Amino acid sequence: MRKRGRLNRFELVVTAALMALVFVFSTGDVVNAASKKMEFSHVMSFGSLGDGPGQFKYVEDFAFSIDGQLLVTDAAHAYVQVFDKTTGKYITRFGGKGDDDQHLDKPEGISVAPNGDIYVADYNTGDVKIYDRNFKWKNTFSEYGSDPGQNIKSEFTDIYEGKYYMPEAGNHRVSVWNLDGTFQFIFGGKGSELGQMNNPEAAKFNSLGEVVVSDLKNNRIQIFTKDGKFLRAFGKEGSGPGELKANAGVGIDKNDNIYVGEIGNNRIQVFDKDGAALAMWGQAGSNVGEFGNIHGVAVDKSTGWVYVADTQNNRVQVFKPKE
Repeated sequence: MRKRGRLNRFELVVTAALMALVFVFSTGDVVNAASKKMEFSHVMSFGSLGDGPGQFKYVEDFAFSIDGQLLVTDAAHAYVQVFDKTTGKYITRFGGKGDDDQHLDKPEGISVAPNGDIYVADYNTGDVKIYDRNFKWKNTFSEYGSDPGQNIKSEFTDIYEGKYYMPEAGNHRVSVWNLDGTFQFIFGGKGSELGQMNNPEAAKFNSLGEVVVSDLKNNRIQIFTKDGKFLRAFGKEGSGPGELKANAGVGIDKNDNIYVGEIGNNRIQVFDKDGAALAMWGQAGSNVGEFGNIHGVAVDKSTGWVYVADTQNNRVQVFKPKE
């Protein structure tokens, strides 16, 4: 069901020269002016507070199934819910609380392998559970802990070239496995120096084979090679264009632009692959284009649609680029 506030149409103008945001609710579009102009409009919102099908209590992250459906993790209810990505219509769900192999406790990170298998990282237990394309449990690997191959507080994951990459907020690192669950290597470690991390929340790949890490408590984005070698970083704490505050989810579009959800600033900010600020929109609230406690962000590379986990408002908001 589409959420409506006082005004369901809005215009957001970002003036980088003034380092400020001006919100104008009028035309139904989100207009962003920065070093390069990008514009987005609201498509739909779906979800509400509750434990029924299609409802949420703590939306976390997204992935797209091999069939093009939107997979959404709900940490509080322990479900992965499945939606039509173009309409927001609820399709089914799997996981849920329980003690059997197919059950989950607090799912957060979710990724889809080229064969359609779905990998779900459980924040509380340390388990990574693999489901097939029909949502049936296949296997479990890893466990809670700090040793190589274990994890603490798993976050928003990705798969690249046959390897599974998991950022760990508890161990301040990224751990890497083969898709069969065989542990490979670790990079990161707690700190604020380049290459170190403090509560990494997302690790997502661009088309160049670089892994983009959202380093939440350092208020920055760090970029590494697939082997964990540090390449570059951008961002610092603040609320102006190009600055970040408690950045969490990351999405990447077909042009390798980086979309960042900021918990501290209640907004989405867009950067090019080198960290130049391109656009931003959002403020605290529950109306269209407003956010609370943003978590995951995903971009559908085929359409450019941006899916935002508006966690405090128990919904998913969707935006599309203007042509």
